[in-house]
Amino acid sequence: MERYAILVAGGKGLRMGGDIPKQFLPIGGKPVLMRTIEVFRQAYPDIHIILVLPASQQEYWQQLCREYAFSVPFRIADGGETRFHSVSNGLKLVPDDAEGIVGVHDGVRPFVSVETVRRCYDEAVERGAVVPVVSVVETVRQICEDGTSVTVPRDAYKLVQTPQAFRVSLLKEAYRQPYIPAFTDDASVVEALGKPVHLVEGNRENIKITTPADIRFADGLL
Repeated sequence: MERYAILVAGGKGLRMGGDIPKQFLPIGGKPVLMRTIEVFRQAYPDIHIILVLPASQQEYWQQLCREYAFSVPFRIADGGETRFHSVSNGLKLVPDDAEGIVGVHDGVRPFVSVETVRRCYDEAVERGAVVPVVSVVETVRQICEDGTSVTVPRDAYKLVQTPQAFRVSLLKEAYRQPYIPAFTDDASVVEALGKPVHLVEGNRENIKITTPADIRFADGLL
């Protein structure tokens, strides 16, 4: 069985307040994206890594690979207008007749655990479509149409992470659908086919690095 990982890294770094995209910022002396790749490589040494990067950032990434002597094999696909289009571009590098599992992961989630990666891929073999989640630990309020708000039972909600893992044939079929704004992640694209998506336990440290505070937290985790 073949395993593929599409790592989507299309951030422009705007919320970081700097010129360097967040996926290239160093944590613990190494760029975020390299740390993300290494987790998947540790989980499955023979996994096929596909990076989705904006065309304007690919030369800089190659420069970083030389600078850090980063030798993990990967292929690159061009980033698209939306996440949907970026993943679609990455899927084109997965053979149509591939029999296996493809996981889609945010390149700026370097603290996904090896156990979470393996759990997602293993469960996807049996169930076809899997997303990792963690429980909501804070009180949640819903904003009503009249501007008021009400508390909702947090046990009824989960926070969704990545990698979201699918049988290759299923995800390819899903991404043949026309894009609609409701496609906010891969699970929503698969659900539009009428296919069920199953939940597995993620890991709390699997944060998405978005702001300068996240970088400081990441350094603390290391």
